[in-house]
Amino acid sequence: MNLDIPFILASGSPRRRELLASLGIIFTIAKPDIDEAQHEGEDPLAYVRRLSREKAEAVAARTMPPALILAADTTVILDDEILGKPADPAESREMLVRLRNRDHTVCTALTLARLLSGEAPQIQTTHTCTSVWMRDYTDAEIEAYIASGDPFDKAGGYAIQHASFAPVSRIEGSQTNVIGLPLETLREMLGE
Repeated sequence: MNLDIPFILASGSPRRRELLASLGIIFTIAKPDIDEAQHEGEDPLAYVRRLSREKAEAVAARTMPPALILAADTTVILDDEILGKPADPAESREMLVRLRNRDHTVCTALTLARLLSGEAPQIQTTHTCTSVWMRDYTDAEIEAYIASGDPFDKAGGYAIQHASFAPVSRIEGSQTNVIGLPLETLREMLGE
């Protein structure tokens, strides 16, 4: 995909880098530095949309136009509660036990900020949600997965694409959304 201005990915996620590169887009990376705490009474969808926008705005504030900035935030929602990135093995274990043999929702908000000289930034935010069903994995499988170190930088404490754990039995919606960057949604946004 050929873009007419420099493209910046406002994320340090290796998975997002891989997915974006799969579209053939040439980009640079600028990691946003924002407070990711959920606000009192903020519902999960409003939270993920706000974080995506704040990440884009943080990078836009230190970027010279012209530029197109993509920011994303992904969250796992179980029983109207956000499951973030587990801080330690105990939290990872708790999340994986709660998710086992159940369905949940993964939502990713994408924000595109277009910066042009002499103009206010044009900012668009949208989101994609996918229903995910986990398989009935064993406690031993959970322990082996935690020991691999893989859960700790992932919302909900798992990766759909992890070959040996393979925690997901089925999904309805975008698989790339569950990985962290819904490519179908991004293509639509770039087309606009």
